Amino acid sequence: MEPTLKPKRTKSPEQALAALMRLCARSEKSSGDARRLMRGWGVPPEEAEKILQRLIKERFIDDRRYATAFVGEKCRLSCWGTYKIRMALRRKEVADEVIEEALHTIDPASNRERLSEKIARKARLTKASSSYEMRTKLMRYGLSLGFDFEAVSEAVNQHLKTPNEECDIHTV
Repeated sequence: MEPTLKPKRTKSPEQALAALMRLCARSEKSSGDARRLMRGWGVPPEEAEKILQRLIKERFIDDRRYATAFVGEKCRLSCWGTYKIRMALRRKEVADEVIEEALHTIDPASNRERLSEKIARKARLTKASSSYEMRTKLMRYGLSLGFDFEAVSEAVNQHLKTPNEECDIHTV
């Protein structure tokens, strides 16, 4: 028996505008989010751009405001690094200059402190048969959070209190 697919719900441009106004009034949305929703609703592309321009003009959508809020939330609550935040914002179709501007709001000292806390917590929960294996697992974990190699390496070395003797990785 084949699963029945729910038919796509189409909206007229007026319905799409009203729905997006309601959504944007409740939470921040990027212009990419709005485009994706309108594609899903079957709104023609030329109408979608008109709707998007109106939402921007009336300040329901502001990519700078969205990017700043996104960076703050992902940095403080999810403890993401700049690389992971940058990629997530690119997937949301936020312009690169807006992303860079928002990333400059991150406090590097508090970000390093959060990374150190995450590494320490992960080290307590991780089993490893050697210090090399522990270092490798912690490095992978830190990199998966989206932090750059140097910051992760510094946090892991600080936690393990020994220089990286067993690993022959050299930074350039």
